[in-house]
Amino acid sequence: MPNALPLKKHQLSTVASPALPIAIAPSQRGLFVAGFIMTIWAGSLTLLLMSPQQHSFWTPFAVLWQTFLYAGLFVTAHDAMHGVVSPHPKINRFVGTLTLLLYGLFSYSQLFKTHWQHHHHPASEQDPDFHNGKYKNPFAWYVCFLQRYWSWGRFLGLIASFHAMHLLLHVPEANLVQFWIVPSILSSIQLFYFGTYLPHREPAGGYQNVFRTQSSYRPLWWSLLTCYHFGYHHEHHEYPHAAWWQLPAIVARRAD
Repeated sequence: MPNALPLKKHQLSTVASPALPIAIAPSQRGLFVAGFIMTIWAGSLTLLLMSPQQHSFWTPFAVLWQTFLYAGLFVTAHDAMHGVVSPHPKINRFVGTLTLLLYGLFSYSQLFKTHWQHHHHPASEQDPDFHNGKYKNPFAWYVCFLQRYWSWGRFLGLIASFHAMHLLLHVPEANLVQFWIVPSILSSIQLFYFGTYLPHREPAGGYQNVFRTQSSYRPLWWSLLTCYHFGYHHEHHEYPHAAWWQLPAIVARRAD
């Protein structure tokens, strides 16, 4: 069996149980999955942005579809942070940097640092993704979440990108709002709710494991649609070297 990805000093010391060895995704598969998501996102966005301006029965479904693809962009960047898009660090960094720029002009270096802080200190004061300790409801937690990742430079960059696409590429403003802005915002809510709030909110009886998280075991199709299987969050924290598409296999093996 191929060797699992070695953990570096900034990563968790927790490794997979010998009873459930999960190997790093082969480069061709990890890169194929990442490339597939990026290609579908780009192709879909291009078609939608250049589509005729008219109200259509399909518009809400197109928005939801693009929201799902935006979430896929971020999940791809997340896999790059875990080194499972490719065994080669430079390729992981390139893919992670590109997908985060496409997602919303985020800094890969910054998010790489904060994400590993989250893994080192899940659901604690040192966790940049956790609530502020006072307001624990999902809305207030989400607002706090956004504030920690807010950047005026990124905001101005997005405004400049909007006007550049409208003025230089002649993309209708309505299409930019419907298929570029709205899906990115909705995907952030989707990722937060299914990938942060539900897994890391404190249960009534308190946290039951060192990862301070819990999984939502839903049907495979629902798990994919909601957050690319990150509802299986305990498994993600226990096996941080597993790609998102490997999480269902981990759940299945543990159930056997």
